[in-house]
Amino acid sequence: MIVIFGLVAGAVWAAQSARKRGGNRKDIAQYAAVGAILGGLVGLFVTIGVEKLL
Repeated sequence: MIVIFGLVAGAVWAAQSARKRGGNRKDIAQYAAVGAILGGLVGLFVTIGVEKLL
């Protein structure tokens, strides 16, 4: 669940950043994809950390 939240949050944050910088649709899509990957990785590490603590 945390990984999915990280994917969505990363994509939204990156897409907003690209729009703010004046990017076209392709720029926004690329930023969103990279943001989703990074957010998913962060979510994965958080999930692993939580599982280790429990």
